[in-house]
Amino acid sequence: MKNPAFDRTLVLIPARMASTRLPGKPLAEISGLPMIVQVANRAREADAGRIIVAADHQDILDAVTAAGYEAVMTSPDHQSGSDRIFEAVQRVDPDGRMDFVINVQGDLPTIEPEAVRASMRPLHDNASTDIATLTVEITDEHEKTNPNVVKIVGSPLSATRMKALYFTRATAPYGQGPLYHHIGLYAYRRAALEKFVSLGPSVLEKRESLEQLRALEAGMRIDAEIVDSVPLGVDTPADLEKARAILTARARP
Repeated sequence: MKNPAFDRTLVLIPARMASTRLPGKPLAEISGLPMIVQVANRAREADAGRIIVAADHQDILDAVTAAGYEAVMTSPDHQSGSDRIFEAVQRVDPDGRMDFVINVQGDLPTIEPEAVRASMRPLHDNASTDIATLTVEITDEHEKTNPNVVKIVGSPLSATRMKALYFTRATAPYGQGPLYHHIGLYAYRRAALEKFVSLGPSVLEKRESLEQLRALEAGMRIDAEIVDSVPLGVDTPADLEKARAILTARARP
């Protein structure tokens, strides 16, 4: 279903060429297309808003525009994806006509379009929500203690949504009950994104190496929609092979 705020929403996909474990990652071939184009295709299938890739290299920009998508060049010096997408927002919407920004990471070529749509629901349903994100219940016991799996500690709002109270790499919360894996896809109100990037790194953000804690420490509200699965993030050659297998299988009649 089309996002009801489609005409007021930007879907920004940050893409940077440098990658320690997978150099040139945005242009890695997956099922006949560069990975960044596959991500844009998933965003198009979500029908959530105007799609723009925020690139840091001419080769990325060329690949994206050759596939028929919009792209904007951004500084190669940004420290985070949120800074990159905010630069892109300023370039493509300097008059502030757009009210919402969805940040879809450029290494999620197999993300389900429904997940992108789900990220907007908390913003539509509650005017006091500044930022929306996604989460999924952890079913793998190893993930509960893995510091690379970011957990969200939240207060339930419904069967499919929670208000974020904290994000951590530790096993939390303590005691009986489900734990939730945070998925790093964000939807912002335009004003909330502007406020967020204006803030300096916070104490807990630096301690946990989790940028979203900056928003919570500043008193911003983050709500998380609960979805069914964690999208595959492509960070290594092994991840790339998994993504190729998934999209090849989807393409079969």
